[in-house]
Amino acid sequence: MGKPAAAAKGTQADSGRPRPSLSPRLIVEACLALLDAEGADALTFRRIGAQLGADPTALYRHFRNKDDLLLAVADHLLEEGLEGFDASDDWRQTLRGLFIRMHKVYLSHPRAAVLATVRITRRPAEMRVIETTLTALSDAGFPPEQAVRHYRALVDFLLARSCMDATYCTLDAHTRRGDESAWSGEYAAVPAATHPHIAAAAPYLTSGDDDADFNFALDLMLDAIAARAPGRG
Repeated sequence: MGKPAAAAKGTQADSGRPRPSLSPRLIVEACLALLDAEGADALTFRRIGAQLGADPTALYRHFRNKDDLLLAVADHLLEEGLEGFDASDDWRQTLRGLFIRMHKVYLSHPRAAVLATVRITRRPAEMRVIETTLTALSDAGFPPEQAVRHYRALVDFLLARSCMDATYCTLDAHTRRGDESAWSGEYAAVPAATHPHIAAAAPYLTSGDDDADFNFALDLMLDAIAARAPGRG
């Protein structure tokens, strides 16, 4: 992979200048870069230390173990999605904007997302996402118990769909091309006599758009929530 990130900028070993001080954020960003480039197999303190030009044992001053670091990476992804985000006066637009942002961030870091979407971070960014979502649902008129049930349905959809899309992104290009060609190949060729609805829909099955499909599914959920809302819809 070439020189470690810190060494490329100049470390004590190659320039006479001291190494940059490690911080939790610097470690998390190095970890995310390794995940993006190589996946979960690269997630070791030895590799992260090499990426930073630091002794791997120095990472333990900031993170108890690899799982502690992974939770920090998961929260960092949420933090990315929250950058520049402001809640709307319209509860529905708040939820739509927030969840679309989160989905985009997960797909921009698919190898990290596969690990992160199944975890509970217990950290500030996650707490802000939860608070923002529950506030929006409260604004829609739901009392706390019902707000939590709708929160769980929305978040489970976001995480499950993001994990599925991210996992697909991690497949090799040959496998992805094979799967994608099935819609214009095998499925387009099924006879109408045995599969009339597939045959009728075949021209449209080839035109999928992941972002548009996610947004459509999210809007369906928000329509259902609005129809149930005790307050303004």
